[in-house]
This record gives sequence, structure tokens and C-alpha cells, in this order.
Amino acid sequence: MQQYHHLMQHILDHGSLKENRTGINTISVFGYQMRFNLAEGFPLLTTKKVHMKSIIHELLWFIAGDTNIRYLVQNGVNIWNEWPFQNYLKENGLDEKLVKYSDAWKAELNSFKSRIIEDAAFAEKWGELGPVYGRQWRNFEGVDQMRQLVNDLKNNPNSRRHIVSAWNPKDIPVMAKSGLPPCHTLFQFYVADNKLSCQLYQRSADVFLGVPFNIASYALLTLMVAQVTGLEPGDFVHTFGDAHLYENHLAQTKEQLSRDFFPLPQLKINAEVKDLFAFEYADFELLNYQAHPAIKAQVAV
Repeated sequence: MQQYHHLMQHILDHGSLKENRTGINTISVFGYQMRFNLAEGFPLLTTKKVHMKSIIHELLWFIAGDTNIRYLVQNGVNIWNEWPFQNYLKENGLDEKLVKYSDAWKAELNSFKSRIIEDAAFAEKWGELGPVYGRQWRNFEGVDQMRQLVNDLKNNPNSRRHIVSAWNPKDIPVMAKSGLPPCHTLFQFYVADNKLSCQLYQRSADVFLGVPFNIASYALLTLMVAQVTGLEPGDFVHTFGDAHLYENHLAQTKEQLSRDFFPLPQLKINAEVKDLFAFEYADFELLNYQAHPAIKAQVAV
């Protein structure tokens, strides 16, 4: 995963200070690319532990076309909670009464999560993110892009149109209400020599917190799609627009850059699954994952 460390160092060396909607400044660069050969191991960071359970569940959630956080929270995955929670606070007049990340704020968030799990009606109203990734992947103006992708890879592998887009301009204002407009915006698959490669274009990237998840998620997606289309894994290519480090992540970034690498792990996938939409969490097993301890940092909402 030296590629990822090179990106962080590149931002520290060449980035520009920028303001943004979160109120926390970033050090930012525009235009960068990394490439991972999936035959060399599964690209999961070893210089800090990454929560693979969250990555798998989130990807299954995308593929299912789900846009409500209830499935994630029920499975102990909390990476999407703060956006609908902030909308809940705002709509109920609590956003100015609770200081973000205070004990009272955290207690209210825990109550919010419990109600999402226990109360289906509450979850339907307040856990819904709008037409985010899952909706666009599976129902972009009536088009099931993921099913079309699998069919086209099987029947016309040399096509240059194996593209799935999450960026639907009509839906951006709705997505922004209780979630985020898609950061990982568009991906394209490519077949050569019976190997399947994937390139992601990511318009905006929180490099310390988000990008390790994005790398692993799209590597996993490539392995899954390769299996169901009878292809071998090729490369995952990660292309960025605005790649940034938040100012309150700089100390953590430097700590991570000081750490040594461990060998990459392997990901074992149940070979009996031949339908992309039939995968379950139990079909994946991470092998030989050795990593340094996790490094905590706050997400900028």
C-alpha cells in the first residue's frame, strides 16, 4: 500500500489550503491516480487497521439498491450515521442546542441509532438518505446499471461502455438534504487477456478517513464481478478530482506515515456464488491480515 502513503505525502508536499462547506480547512490537490494489481494481494491498509466488516456490509448495501441506514446500523456499521443524524437534529430544532461531539450530542446520537434499529417507522423517516449510491446503481431513471453491467461484461466484454454512474444531476439536491452527493462518482470496467480491471473516478476524497474504505470497497467489487463473469482479477485504478487531508487529520496522517508496512492480506470469496446479487456477508473471509492499530479521527460532516 505504498501507493496510498505516496498520495498522503504528495498532498502534504504540494497541497493548497482550501476552505469548504464543513468549516474545517483542507490541504488539497487536484488530479491524482493510483493503481493496484489485485493479484498481489487484497489492498487493505496495514499501517492502520481498517474495519473490513463495514466495507463488506456497505458494498452489499449499495448492490442491493438500499438507501436507508437501518441495514447498516443493525449490522454494527456506523459510517453513514452522522449525515441523517445532523438532518434529524436540524429538522427537530436540536442542532443549535447540542454542541457537536459533546457528551449530550453523543448521547442523542446513541438514542438515534437505537431508534433506527428498533423502530421501523422512525428508520423509514429519519434513516433514509435519499437517492444515493444504491438507488443510482440499481435504478438510474429506471435503468438497473449493475445488472446491465454484468450482462454486458458476459456478452460483450470488449465494449468500452462498461460504466456505472452515481452522479444524477436531477437528484443531487435531494441527496444533499440528508446525505452527500456521490463522492465516488463513476466507475468503468475493462477486460483484456481474460482479466477484469476497474477504474473509479472520485470527485472528492477524504484521504485519511475515506480513501482506505474506497480502495478496499472497489477492489472487493472488482473481485465479485470478476467471479460472476468468469474473469480473473486485473487492476483497480483509483483516479481523484479533489483529494484532500483535513487540517484536524494532519497529526494522524504523519503518525501513519511513520509506520512500516506488513504484507497484504488475501480475501477468500465463496466460489459457489455466481450471481452478483446473491452474495451475503458470510461469503467473504479475510485471511492473514496483520495491521498496526487503528488511528482515530473525526469525520467532517
